[in-house]
Amino acid sequence: MSEQTDFLSVRGLTKHYVQRGIGRRQTVHALDDVSFTVARGETVGLVGESGSGKTTIGRAILRLIEPTAGQVLLDGTDVTALSPRALRRFRKRMQYVFQDPYASLSPRMTIGEILTEGLVLQGVRGREKRRQMALDALASVDLPADALDRYAFEFSGGQRQRIGIARALVLEPELIVADEPVSALDVSVQAQTINLLRSLQQRNNLTMLFISHDLGVVEYVCDRIIVLFLGRIMEIASSETLLKAPRHPYTRALISAVPGLDPDADRSGQQVLQGDIPNPANPPSGCVFRTRCPHAIDRCAAEVPPLEEVEPGHFKACIRDV
Repeated sequence: MSEQTDFLSVRGLTKHYVQRGIGRRQTVHALDDVSFTVARGETVGLVGESGSGKTTIGRAILRLIEPTAGQVLLDGTDVTALSPRALRRFRKRMQYVFQDPYASLSPRMTIGEILTEGLVLQGVRGREKRRQMALDALASVDLPADALDRYAFEFSGGQRQRIGIARALVLEPELIVADEPVSALDVSVQAQTINLLRSLQQRNNLTMLFISHDLGVVEYVCDRIIVLFLGRIMEIASSETLLKAPRHPYTRALISAVPGLDPDADRSGQQVLQGDIPNPANPPSGCVFRTRCPHAIDRCAAEVPPLEEVEPGHFKACIRDV
């Protein structure tokens, strides 16, 4: 990893959705006051249960959805303050790899059209130049040149995801948000795609946010991990530290829930969370995790725990030392 300087800075990022129905109106808290930084060339994982806000963070950073509040600074530029025209020009510096390689590629466009569409929008002149850039992107993900004139349905799921990665890379971005890039793939293909992403990140010195449910994948790919629950950060630490010595009860429960390959292994110490994930339209007061936390006390209902550094580079949002 390169010399660390804050390249991406997320400050107080908040996203609320207003749901309206007959005679009712409620606010869904997708994200609340999320703040973190990412160094240039660093890969940071976002983990948590479904509904924790991982994808919302990724899309809000790129302004694929508009945040309700907060700032996103990319290399000193406030992305949230850019006008639509300025944002279009700026998008070549930040790209998204979508989770579903089937839904994210148009069946009506050739792969060449898919890869050069962004180049056209960014004003890259010359058909041959755009074609060569698309060929270079295909080569970087180990796909043949004749893929340019074919359609997405002619490729397997793993190849489609490589095309999605090539589409993100063709504009030579500095930031990649990879949203569950291997979850829709066969297990046999996942390792190839993960190794490809890791190789491209190191070769191009990309800064990457890697969204995943799979802690094993995150440990392998990421330098640091951010743990989310119901739109708030619970813990941040290096991958090695967080998985070996988690400090937050929720992180411990996540790690404990990872299934092992040995059916005879002792699982007596497994921490199983009780109850359901709270309704984001009516989140618990204080700590949003308290209704499922085995260590919760009365104070947890009264205070929102700040994200504090408990040791160098290790942060947690919990008022108790448990």
